[in-house]
Amino acid sequence: MEPQRSPLLEVKGNIEVKRPLVKAPSRLPLPGSRFKRGPDQMEDALEPEKKRTRGLGTAPKIATSRPRAPALTTVPQTQGQTAAPKVPKKTGPRCSTAIATAAAPPMLGGKKPSKRPAWDLKGQLCDLTAELKCYRERTQTLDQENEQLRDQLREAQQQATVLGAERRTLEGELARVQAQAEQGQQELGNLSARVLELEERLGTQESLVQELQKEQLGLQEERRGLATRLEEQERRLQTSEAALSGSQAEVASLRQETVAQAALLAERGERLHGLEMERRRLHNQLQELKGNIRVFCRVRPVLPGEPTPSPGFLLFPSGPGGPSDLPTRLSLSRSDERRGTLSGAPAPPTRHDFSFDRVFPPGSGQDEVFEEIAMLVQSALDGYPVCIFAYGQTGSGKTFTMEGGPGGDPQVEGLIPRALRHLFSIAQELGGQGWTYSFVASYVEIYNETVRDLLATGTRKGQGGECEIRRAGPGSEELTVTNARYVPVSCEKEVEALLHLARQNRAVARTAQNERSSRSHSVFQLQISGEHAARGLQCGAPLSLVDLAGSERLDPGLALGPGERERLRETQAINSSLSTLGLVIMALSNKESHVPYRNSKLTYLLQNSLGGSAKMLMFVNISPLEENVSESLNSLRFASKVNQCVIGTAQANRK
Repeated sequence: MEPQRSPLLEVKGNIEVKRPLVKAPSRLPLPGSRFKRGPDQMEDALEPEKKRTRGLGTAPKIATSRPRAPALTTVPQTQGQTAAPKVPKKTGPRCSTAIATAAAPPMLGGKKPSKRPAWDLKGQLCDLTAELKCYRERTQTLDQENEQLRDQLREAQQQATVLGAERRTLEGELARVQAQAEQGQQELGNLSARVLELEERLGTQESLVQELQKEQLGLQEERRGLATRLEEQERRLQTSEAALSGSQAEVASLRQETVAQAALLAERGERLHGLEMERRRLHNQLQELKGNIRVFCRVRPVLPGEPTPSPGFLLFPSGPGGPSDLPTRLSLSRSDERRGTLSGAPAPPTRHDFSFDRVFPPGSGQDEVFEEIAMLVQSALDGYPVCIFAYGQTGSGKTFTMEGGPGGDPQVEGLIPRALRHLFSIAQELGGQGWTYSFVASYVEIYNETVRDLLATGTRKGQGGECEIRRAGPGSEELTVTNARYVPVSCEKEVEALLHLARQNRAVARTAQNERSSRSHSVFQLQISGEHAARGLQCGAPLSLVDLAGSERLDPGLALGPGERERLRETQAINSSLSTLGLVIMALSNKESHVPYRNSKLTYLLQNSLGGSAKMLMFVNISPLEENVSESLNSLRFASKVNQCVIGTAQANRK
């Protein structure tokens, strides 16, 4: 460090080199450590205190009514001297600025005092003492002002706190006022809508009042008219009262007549019931006179594309009454090329004559065929079991006779839909006499001695193994087919739907004689139940309509493939069941003790419709073609045997 020099040597050096005093700071000791710096240095020392004072006033400036103390820009004069002006701050060293400020003597009377010589240290000390005193006074003034500012700051902060609370209060009040304003606006909108609604209702009420006024005028007019009519009615009432006395005597006489008519009606009801019973008895007697086993023969017409038979192949001789009699005979001629005369000429054709209960030539329609069996069908309503079946070779028209042709043409409807329509009609007529009837239908087929349900739907289609023929209950004579559908029917549309479903499920195949041949026996059974509740009478009987399978003989020398073997098995099963049917009919005719019903599923199912208490009708269907003459002769011979059978008197199933 540089050795400390004496202040006198320094003043001397300044005089010699003529350098200003500012360059060499004075090293004179001053009393008190706080006053060792110049005025600017003291001001700089006071600067942090001012900054601290300003730091306390970070709150926003608030105007108050209290006057702010003036800024101290000058130092008050002391001992006739004027305080030195504040020298602006420089960016140089703080010590240089302080020395330069201290070197400036105080001004007296606005004039610059003369510079003391360097050796006049006492004068300089006096000047500095005076200046220090000025600064002390200035400091006191600044402290007072600072204290005033702090008081003002505290007051301002208190006012700010109060104003903040007032502001928050006013903000809350403003929010409430705004909410009230919005609510008032909403209520105003609601009131406006309500006013519009009330105006509309007022308009409506006004129009309604006008209408009511008009209606009131009309009612007044009507009231006057009614008053006039009332007067007229009163006059008529008086007239009627006069006539009433005369009518009462007439009513008394009519009541007596009504009692008499009721007695007569009851008597006639009894008589009508007796007549109905007599009708049923005579009807049954008529059917018995015709035979409990009747055979009808029907010849189908020649179809398009088939050869026309020779003129003498089929003949229908007239009865004893001439052409007006219904045909009952048929004559079929057959020529045998293997036979010849001695002269070598071919032998004349052999003629075969057959006689049945009725013969239907090829031109006979479905309505004509049904008309002949309508009375027999009606016997089922009277409680007699009825069985009608069609027999014949394949392609002879059995299915057409029983079910009808395709397309839904009413002219070609078969016996099944016609029979049910007839039964529904007669049952409705008998309903007027107190009878109520219910009908339950089932439709099965017997294919290769297996029973199948033709009314099965869904996954049960074609599943014949599940159907078996069983007794309805212990000790019951009624037979039923297990797992078969029994559908209640009451109208023709329901029957048509069942027939349509059965056609889709029935087993058919192509054969040598028919493109679409039925390879199974189809059995349509209708269980009829009747009741007369007033008299406690009940009756029930089945109506069986059977379409037997067609048969054809296979050539023994023909090579049989898988399809032909299947047809052969079908033909064997069909012929076996048809043979059993013939044996059952013969056993019934001969009154044998044992009737082989169980030899075939067909005869076992029809057991109750073939016995002595049943009425049976067989249609034998034949083809008009000469190529089928052998099969036609076999069918006609079988039908003739059946026609010669006589079964005991039928009995109605009544309770």
